Amino acid sequence: MSDSGVERRGDPRVPIELKVEYKKVNTFFFDYTRNISKGGTFIRTERPLPRGTEFLFKLVIPHLPEPLTLRGQVKWVVSAEQAALDREADPGMGIGFVYQTDAARRFVEQTVERLMIDELGERAYAKLMGRA
Repeated sequence: MSDSGVERRGDPRVPIELKVEYKKVNTFFFDYTRNISKGGTFIRTERPLPRGTEFLFKLVIPHLPEPLTLRGQVKWVVSAEQAALDREADPGMGIGFVYQTDAARRFVEQTVERLMIDELGERAYAKLMGRA
């Protein structure tokens, strides 16, 4: 089975579009997320990085004065060809967040939780997380 047909998510996700900035070789890219969870995000792009690639990227979050710089690892890729075969799929890459410290993990998880609550509302977030 191809990557596009497998459920790869370990955490509940919320659909959200945030600007993502990252560098590949000597070129800067600006793409957008499709969804986010405490463990990672999906970046819509026609130019995904190879699976296994670790890279730094910046996530532009509305209530933060500066973009959030994160380290991520490409866990899976949906090519443009795969997306063309599945009308519900976008080309891009599934990113797992990589943390250097527990404090960094907690900060990112709290930031993502706030984003999810802002996007869904308290009650829907609680239901999604199984806390209803």
